Amino acid sequence: MSPSRRYLLVSPCRDEASYLRRTLDSVAAQSVQPAAWVVVDDGSTDETPTILQDYAGRLPYLHVVRRTDRGRRQVGPGVIEAFYAGLETVRMEDFDYLCKLDMDLDLPPRYFELLMQRMENDPRIGTTSGKPWFVVPQGGTLKPEICGDEMSVGMTKFYRVACFQEIGGFVRQVMWDGIDCHRARMLGWIAESVDREALRFVHLRPQGASQKGIWTGRLRAGFGQYFMGTSLLYYLAVAVYHLPAYPVLIGSTAMLWGYLRSWLKGMPRYEDREFRQFLQRYQHACLRMGKRAATARVNAERAGLWYASHPALKPE
Repeated sequence: MSPSRRYLLVSPCRDEASYLRRTLDSVAAQSVQPAAWVVVDDGSTDETPTILQDYAGRLPYLHVVRRTDRGRRQVGPGVIEAFYAGLETVRMEDFDYLCKLDMDLDLPPRYFELLMQRMENDPRIGTTSGKPWFVVPQGGTLKPEICGDEMSVGMTKFYRVACFQEIGGFVRQVMWDGIDCHRARMLGWIAESVDREALRFVHLRPQGASQKGIWTGRLRAGFGQYFMGTSLLYYLAVAVYHLPAYPVLIGSTAMLWGYLRSWLKGMPRYEDREFRQFLQRYQHACLRMGKRAATARVNAERAGLWYASHPALKPE
């Protein structure tokens, strides 16, 4: 019997008229079509509702949820609130896979088929994705965005439903897309992104675009790392590594200030102390031996824990 490949897409979006058709068309062209696709229009004020209505009349699996206008785009908690507004309209148990999919992407035609093949071949893979590329404004060539192999990327987080349920879903805070992968790894699942040509997709929104600028975005990133429980030593190393990156010095300064300001104010952190301890041990191992080796070691160490929770899948 062939494995079930019923996958659900949930897409929060707001004012995505510039990119929306490319994403809709690339999903419509997939070699394996979604069983359902819930797009949450989070109060758009552009042509997004009209475009969605048009495609909903043509794609039988596409369902649109309309939310009232909050008056602004809200990253982090706002995106996840919109995601859950869509997820709550379906029974997650009716699907094998779940993907939080952004609406500013152009996906290759076998994208979801190949992700499901990977997960069928290795039952421990709980969340996976391809790699994002973006168009360089000068010259129009494609260039990869920087993202680690140990994380599924936030714009196309493809999950085994069982894994998503075990980690408790997404945290409604900045760094939701880091906490999920680390929690999955803590429970023995494998989290990954894969650099294969057939899994490379185009991120249509310009890299680093933000409605409030780079400084605000990097401050938010620093707060997010503090909230998640990231080690100060590890984040210092990250900031030093990014010093030459654009904008030189300013970006790293904002990252560190976002972290330290949160610490000085005594702002709350992610409440799971065991998770924070696991994260910091992993981060310090990354500093000692490199991220790839540290991730491989953690995955090997946690295999027994995973098989104890999934005995039917333990190899003979």
